[in-house]
Amino acid sequence: MPLARSLSVTSLSGLEDGDEEFDLEDAVLFEIAWEVANKVGGIYTVIQTKARLTSEEWGENYFLVGPYVESNVRTQVELIEATNPILKRTIEKMNSSGCKVYFGRWLIEGSPYVILIDVAFTAWSLDRWKSELWELCDIGVPWFDREANDAVLFGFLTAWLLGEFAAQCEEPPHIVAHFHEWLAGLGLVLCRQRQLPIGTIFTTHATLLGRYLCAGNVDFYNNLSEFNVDKEAGDRQIYHRYCLERAAAHCAHVFTTVSQITAIEAEHLLKRKPDIVTPNGLNVKKFSAMHEFQNLHAQSKNRIQEFIRGHFYGHLDFNLDKCLFLFIAGRYEFSNKGADIFLEALARLNYLLRVNHSDVTVIAFFIMPARTNNFNVETLKGQAVRKQLWDTAHTVKERFGKKLYESLLVGQLPDVSKMLDKEDFTIMKRAIFATQRQCQPPVCTHNMLEDSSDPILNSVRRIGLFNSSADRVKVIIFHPEFLSSTSPLLPMDYEEFVRGCHLGVFPSYYEPWGYTPAECTVMGIPSISTNLSGFGCFMEEHIAEPSAYGIYILDRRFRGVDESCNQLTSFLFQFCKQSRRQRIIQRNRTERLSDLLDWRYLGRYYIAARHMALAKAFPDTYVYEPQEHTSTTGFRYPRPASVPPSPALSRHSSPHHSEAEENDDDEHYDEDLEAEKDRVNIRQPFKNRSVPGVNGNSNSVLSEKN
Repeated sequence: MPLARSLSVTSLSGLEDGDEEFDLEDAVLFEIAWEVANKVGGIYTVIQTKARLTSEEWGENYFLVGPYVESNVRTQVELIEATNPILKRTIEKMNSSGCKVYFGRWLIEGSPYVILIDVAFTAWSLDRWKSELWELCDIGVPWFDREANDAVLFGFLTAWLLGEFAAQCEEPPHIVAHFHEWLAGLGLVLCRQRQLPIGTIFTTHATLLGRYLCAGNVDFYNNLSEFNVDKEAGDRQIYHRYCLERAAAHCAHVFTTVSQITAIEAEHLLKRKPDIVTPNGLNVKKFSAMHEFQNLHAQSKNRIQEFIRGHFYGHLDFNLDKCLFLFIAGRYEFSNKGADIFLEALARLNYLLRVNHSDVTVIAFFIMPARTNNFNVETLKGQAVRKQLWDTAHTVKERFGKKLYESLLVGQLPDVSKMLDKEDFTIMKRAIFATQRQCQPPVCTHNMLEDSSDPILNSVRRIGLFNSSADRVKVIIFHPEFLSSTSPLLPMDYEEFVRGCHLGVFPSYYEPWGYTPAECTVMGIPSISTNLSGFGCFMEEHIAEPSAYGIYILDRRFRGVDESCNQLTSFLFQFCKQSRRQRIIQRNRTERLSDLLDWRYLGRYYIAARHMALAKAFPDTYVYEPQEHTSTTGFRYPRPASVPPSPALSRHSSPHHSEAEENDDDEHYDEDLEAEKDRVNIRQPFKNRSVPGVNGNSNSVLSEKN
C-alpha cells in the first residue's frame, strides 16, 4: 500500500496573513500531559519547547496540567498561589474534597503556569473509578498494570478539575483542553461523556499498537490495512490501553498527530483520520555570525578527542585529525531505532575503508540507556592514564623551560643535548610504559547487568568490531545518564556532545517524528534519517535535495533490509570521503535549515487545531473559515548552487583550515550569496491571526461572532 500523501496540512507553502483576528481574552487553554514537568520521553521536549510560544499567544489564560512528582517539583517548579480567582476556587474546592492539587510556575522559557495533581494521594478512589469506567465505557483495567492505573487516576482527576473550573465560572466559559497521548486521554473521554462545555483536542505522538507491532519484526507499513487491531492489541496484553487511546481519538473535537506517516498509521489503527498534522518544533537560537556555531563544534570536538585519547591509550595508532565521530541516540529499541541496521552498516563500512586503504577512522557512539551497575574499570583507568601523561608532559615542559630561561639569562644559546637530562628521560619512559595494555580498548564504558543477552553487544560480537588496531571503525557504547558535565569519563552535556560529532545516524524503522535528527539540524550537524520517520518525510517534502543540506534520507519503505543497509553504508562511505572543507560547508547548509524547525513556524499548526476546536465546541461564538491559498510558492529549499558541498572561497566560517585545502578551489562557493538565497525561501514568522487550514494548502481564520 503506497504511502500517498492524504493530508496537506504540513505544507508550509502559501501562508498569507489573514485580515481578521479574534479575541482570546474570554478563552482559556488547558494543556494536559503526563510529561508536564515530568521528563519521561519526547513529549516532555514538545511541551517544554512550545510553552514560550503558547504563553505569548494565550498569556494568563494558559495552564499546563500534569502529575505531581516531588523530585521534579523541587528542581523545576516554583509553587505559588493561583492567580486566577476561578482557578483558585477550583483548587481549594478539590483540596477540601480529598485531593492534593498544586499551582506554580514551571521554570522554563515562557514560565507557564502549571497545575500539578498528586495522583498517589487519591489512590483510594482507584477501584471506584475503575468500576465507573467499566460501566460508562466497557473498558476494564487490570490491577497489575500500574501505568494504566495511573492513567485512570490522572484521567478522572483532570476531568474533575476541568468540570469544577467550568462550574465555578459565572458566565459560560470558552475552554479548550488539549490532551497528549493515551495516558491523559481518559480525561478527554470523561469530559465528553459528562458533556462539559469544553473544546477538546487529542494528539497522539505515536500509536501504542504501532510501537508494539514494529518491535515484533512485522512488515508493518505494507500491512497496515490488514491488521486485526483488537486481536493484535489483545495478544500483546495492551487491549485496555488501546481502548483508552482509541476512545480519546474518537471523542475529541479535533484529532491531531505529529507527522504524515503517523497520520496514515492512526487512520488504520485508531480508525480515525487526523484532522490536522502538528509537526514538532524547537526553540531555535540563531547566532549573529556563522562561524560561532562552527567554533562551538570545534571546541566540543576537542573535548571528545581528549576522551578518545584516554579510552584508546596503548592503541592510539590512528590520526585524531582524520577521525570522524558518529552517534546514534534514543530509546533502547534495538530494531525500531535502527541500531541493528546501523551496526551491520558499520561492519560493511569497516571493510570498505580497509580495502581502500583509507586513513580515516570512524568512531561510532551508541547513546542508549540500559541496565548497568557502574563504570567499567578499564575505561576509568584510561582516563587516569591520559591525565597522568598530561601531568608528566607538563612537568618535563616546566623543567625544560627553566633551563632554557637560565641559559638565555646569561646570554648563551642553549645546548639542546643538555636541555633534557637523565631524570627527564626516566620520567618520560615510565610514562610510556604506563600506557602499555594487553587488552583491546573496551567497547562498553559501563558494566552491563545483562551482558550476555544485550542485543547491541551480541551484534558487536557477531560482526567482530572489537576496537582492534586493524579496524578502521571503532565502537563505543555510552549510556546517556552518565553523559553530563559532571561525568568523570566525558564531562559534557548531551547538547555539547552532539555539537562535537560529525554525523548523527538514526535509521529508524518506527519514528513518528524524531527529535534527535531535528536537534542535530538546529545545531548544524548533518544526520541520516529515514522515509519512515516523521522528520525524514517532512524534510523530503520541503527540501529539493536533502543530502546537499546534510539531511540524508534512507529508504526503509520500498527497500529490503539488505538494500537499506547497503544504502546506509554508501551514505557513510561517501561522508568519510569528504574533505574537511566540504564538511564545513555542509554544516553551514544544515544549520540554515533550522528555521524550518522553529516553533515560530510550526506552532501555527497547534494554533489551527485550537481554533478548530473552539469553532466546533462553540459554533454560536466562533467561526473557523478556511481560505484558499494564493499563488505564493511559500518556502521549499531549492538545490544549492554548489552541489555536492565542495572546497570553497568562504574562509570566514571556519576557524582553521589546512594548507592542503587552500588550493582546493575547483568549485566556486559563496557562502553569503547561498545563505541569502535560502533566506528568500523562508517567510517571516507568522502572526497569531493567521493559521493554516486543513483542506488543502489553505489558510484559515477564526473569528469571533458579534
